[in-house]
Formats: sequence, C-alpha cells, structure tokens
Amino acid sequence: MKKFWKREPTKKAEQTTGGSIIKMITMTGDFFYAWNGKLYESDIVRACIRPKVKAIGKLTGKHIRDDPNGGLKVNPEANIRFLLSEPNPYMTAQQMQEKVATQLCLNNNAFILIVRDENGKPMQLYPVPCISAEAKYNDAGELFLKFLYRNGKSGTFRYSDIIHLKHDYNEDDIFGSSPAPAITSMMEVIGTIDHGIIQAIKNSGVVRWLLTFNSSMRDEDIKKNVEKFVDNYLAVETDTFGAAGVDAKANVQRIEPKDYVPNAAQTDRTIDRIYSFFNTNKKIIQSQYTEDEWNAYYEAEIEPEVLQMHQTYTTGIFTRKERGFGNRIVFEANNLQCASLTTKLNFQAMVDRGAMLPNEWRATMNMAPIPGGDEPIRRLDTQVVNMVKDALNKMDKENYVVMAGVITRLLDYTEGGAGDETPD
Repeated sequence: MKKFWKREPTKKAEQTTGGSIIKMITMTGDFFYAWNGKLYESDIVRACIRPKVKAIGKLTGKHIRDDPNGGLKVNPEANIRFLLSEPNPYMTAQQMQEKVATQLCLNNNAFILIVRDENGKPMQLYPVPCISAEAKYNDAGELFLKFLYRNGKSGTFRYSDIIHLKHDYNEDDIFGSSPAPAITSMMEVIGTIDHGIIQAIKNSGVVRWLLTFNSSMRDEDIKKNVEKFVDNYLAVETDTFGAAGVDAKANVQRIEPKDYVPNAAQTDRTIDRIYSFFNTNKKIIQSQYTEDEWNAYYEAEIEPEVLQMHQTYTTGIFTRKERGFGNRIVFEANNLQCASLTTKLNFQAMVDRGAMLPNEWRATMNMAPIPGGDEPIRRLDTQVVNMVKDALNKMDKENYVVMAGVITRLLDYTEGGAGDETPD
C-alpha cells in the first residue's frame, strides 16, 4: 500500500507550466496568529459544524446501475459496495465521511485519494490529511495536486485520482476560497472577550483594602496588624456583624478594581455572526429544532453537499464509458428521523402504493427490518392504468375476438346508433 502514497508523476509531469496553491487553515500563519490558527479548537466553531458533520456521516452510499436493457439495479457489484461501506482498513464510511466533512467546513476544501489496482479499478479511499495543496500541470496539460502533510512529507497525485469537495468556489480555478479572511476578525473578537473575562476573574483576587499606619513599624508588625484586621472584620464568621473600627494609628481605605467585561448583548451578536457564517442557528446546534426547522437547514446546508458527493464520487470512481452504461453513486439520507409521529404515519400511503418499501418505512420508525419488507407492495385498488389492456393480452385469441365484438357493440349502442335495440 505504501507505493500508492509515494507515487510521483513521471519526469514529464514534474516539468510543470504553472499552477496555484492553497494553504489549509490548520497551519499557523499571519491570519490566525492571534488565536493560534486552530479554528477547530474553538468551542463555537466546533458546535456550528457538528450537526452538519454528523448528518453527512449518516449518509449511505449506493451504487446504482440504470441500464435500459437490464433495468435498475442497486449495488450490482460487490467491490463497489464494499468500497462505499469500507473505504479503507482504518475507518468505516461513516468515519471517513465525518472526517472529510470536517475538513470541508474548516477549509472549504476536502480531498479523498482513490487508490486503484493495476487495471485502474478503485480499491480504497483515503482522506488526505494535508496542510497545503498545490496545483501543477505537465506539458500535456494534465493536472496534478501536490500535497504537503503534517509530518513534513509530500505526495503528488493525478487530479483524476482525487475526489475534491469544495466550498465558496470563486477566485481560484481549482480550489475553493479559504474562510480565513472572512472569519479571522470574528474569531479575534471572541478570543478577546474570553481573555477579558479570564483576566477579570483573576483580578478578583487583588488587594481590595489598604491600611495606612501613621507611625513607622517593622515589617512583621505591619503584617501582624493586617492579619488581625482581616481576622476580626473580613472573616466569614465574625462577632462584629460586618462593622470595623480602627484607632488613630491607622487609616483604612477600600480599593475598587475597575475591570472591563463586554456585556452579554455584544457577545451574543458576535456569536450570531459566527452562526450566520456557518449557516446555522442556536436551535440546530442545541438540537431544539422542529421538523420544519431541520428540513430548512437540511435543504440549505446539507443537501448541496449530498449533490456534490453524488457527482464527484461518480466521476472519480467510474470512467466515462461506465457512466454511459448508467453507473453512478448516490448518497441517501434518512431525513425522516426527526419527523413527527404524524408525518411518519402519513407515509403509510406511500407504502400502500409501492412508492416506499415496508422496511424503508420501518426505518423511519426506528424499527428493525422484517423478512419480505424489501419488496414493494400495492393495494388492489391502486393498480396500473393499463390493467384492462394487460388482462386482454393474456386471453387466448378466440376469447379476445368475442370480447372485442361485445365491446364494439357496447360502444355503438352508447353512441346512439342502435336506437331502441338492446345489446345481446
């Protein structure tokens, strides 16, 4: 397996004619110096992206073959089915999809390496843990990506062997725009607020009473008199009930520390801006959403990623010829888990009409599948439109002729051509 990770392009490919480079935000740089450049260490950011990451991790990848001659088939090849459920020996599909989704949220770019066998068939999928990615072109115009890893090593792979997910695809020809310039100022504000609160708490232990003695005293006497004052008047349990008295030898002065702590409204507005940046809200983060609120979040934030995964996985795994025969990858999400019980029960009508399998409906109710539940069922009063025609086709020729004559006479009679006669 190591040879796939060390694979380099040929000498011809190394003679690049130019390209572009993107630095991932996991790398400490000028943009993120104030908060150490580690966006994932922020509790607010991690809370914002967690619902999306978990939802993408729950997607189920399937191989669909829509052959006009052979009909629709689901997971017709075992190697593709295993590739989607067990992408590599170190992680499951759910784990890999969560890792890729996290990188996509933090960097607006995520990369998956397709490891192929000697025949070009995909064998394994690996998320690429890089800190930078550079686009390179050879003399023939073929695109390569050069990755720099956290351990200092690098690897170069053909772009056709990479599943590339991207966000904010605007400025660069290959990569999505980094979120660093847009979110840096907000993260600095949050960091400053947190630092100010910490400092204010630390300042609560500074000197709050000042005793000034009118006569010169030794250090040990000053300390002794201060301790006596504290024990007599500042202790939790005291006989003076909070009243203090001193003689003419000392003056007592209380010191009030002036610590600035931003008010809650300023903090909440900054946090709301971060929520808006990640297209989420407090209800989604704290799992207090209703059915309609989750559906709105799903359609706005998760469904575009599902569509992107459909297309990038399909073009990366299958050749153009294979795609021409109807091969594609789809990712299904059971978005009905958060639906209300009434909505789930209403889907019974879809089961009766064959639009949903019984086991699919049971999955929305968090129930185990049953034998025979993967076959569509249909009520007898919801048959296909051409049922009469199909029944006639099944009759023998003699009965068909008799029935056709009866139908013709009925039609002539209903159109008024038979007068007062009645059909036999």
